[in-house]
Amino acid sequence: MTDATAGFVPQKPVIRLDRGPVTIVLLALLAGTVAIGTLVDVRQALLFLIGSLLGITLYQASFGFTGGWRRLVVERRGSALRAQMLMIGVTAIAFIPLLSHGNPLGQAVVGAVAPVGVSVLVGATLFGLGMQLGGGCGSGTLFTVGGGSSRMLVTLLFFIVGAVLGTAHLPWWLAQPSLPPISLGASLGVPLALLVTLSGLGAVAWISILVEKRAHGLLEQAKPPATRGMQRFLQGPWPLVGAGLALALLNLATLLIAGHPWSVTYGFGLWGAKVAQVVGVPVATWEFWTWPAQAKALNSSVLKDVTSVMDFGIILGAALAAGLAGKFAPKVAVPFLSLVAAAIGGVLMGYGARLSFGCNIGALFSGIASGSLHGWLWFACAFVGSLAGIYFRPLFNLDGFKSK
Repeated sequence: MTDATAGFVPQKPVIRLDRGPVTIVLLALLAGTVAIGTLVDVRQALLFLIGSLLGITLYQASFGFTGGWRRLVVERRGSALRAQMLMIGVTAIAFIPLLSHGNPLGQAVVGAVAPVGVSVLVGATLFGLGMQLGGGCGSGTLFTVGGGSSRMLVTLLFFIVGAVLGTAHLPWWLAQPSLPPISLGASLGVPLALLVTLSGLGAVAWISILVEKRAHGLLEQAKPPATRGMQRFLQGPWPLVGAGLALALLNLATLLIAGHPWSVTYGFGLWGAKVAQVVGVPVATWEFWTWPAQAKALNSSVLKDVTSVMDFGIILGAALAAGLAGKFAPKVAVPFLSLVAAAIGGVLMGYGARLSFGCNIGALFSGIASGSLHGWLWFACAFVGSLAGIYFRPLFNLDGFKSK
């Protein structure tokens, strides 16, 4: 031992919590779980808690599609995109066989399989454009709102507006040219469907590697974490790959408990329609809301809607994660042009998600993992729309704005 180290006592890492927000959120999660379990059932309460775990994971890893796609285009770095492909691939390995069985563990399950047509092409393109202006995708909007972002609250409010508009127009869009829902598992069989799906995801990851190596010579190396152990678990950042695997596991839990995969944006349209009813808009007469499942949801408590309770859980889970990380600090001052972009992006995402049967979660993640061909069309069109959104971002002085 040298004189310099004599008497040195290693310091334990300091974990700084926002105690007030953490306490409030924990009480809200407890109250929500009890209320949902009492008013609906235990299954719905479990889905609420799964939503909270999704929110924690998304926040701690900053796991979003918007920033990852833009980083590949602008900086030629593809680690986030590759983590997304891994997440979808792992989920597909579980989903496609389970969906082919149709009734695993005694619970009937259905995949996120939708028609392949003009509505998806247009809707996904609009969504991709909107997510670069709005600053987040479907899941990214929720977890950043939970983390205290006032700008993303604007995005969410206009996301809801766009979703309601989408319900008004969806019947017309569905009348446009379209193929029926195509499930690779049902069409090709499980082994070939898995091969095709994993090969496609692998090809996307491989292209991102080529792009990154061509621009930089080597793949980006992860920086050593500034925190370790329990401090890193509570305060992040979590590694993207680990977070992707956790999201895959939570989506699988959602499928087995809810009977369908994780989705996000249906709840937005439902919330907006209920508010519209209160202020006198006759949404119940719109064709979309006369369909049996939609009419039932419109006339029931939002606590009975799986997507809604999981969305509530995501927001609260992200708020808890922000409090644990000592980062729950709502920011009120936002430049005017940034707010305009948030509003435009929100409307485009809400409208586009309704037309294309989901967002980056319901259509891309859950869609491709379910073996749905529409998920691949959604991915391609949303990426094209995202390219346009990246081009338009400087018009709103968004170059330096960090999206999720």
